Amino acid sequence: MKADIHPQYHVIKVIMTDGSEYMTRSTYGSAGDSLNLDIDPNTHPAWTGGSQQLLDRGGRLSRFTSRFGSIGARK
Repeated sequence: MKADIHPQYHVIKVIMTDGSEYMTRSTYGSAGDSLNLDIDPNTHPAWTGGSQQLLDRGGRLSRFTSRFGSIGARK
């Protein structure tokens, strides 16, 4: 490998949104830094299976339906 082209790989502390923390190796910051997460697997709907629904009040979905609703399969 070429010298002096790779980032420093060191141990940092990751702090989750619920306050729990763990140590991991990363190229983030410098050795001993803390990384506070805003979104983590404990809170984000993509991991928790949250029931987020598509709400559209006269926006893109409504305009699309009004323009192209008659095209395609019939119900």
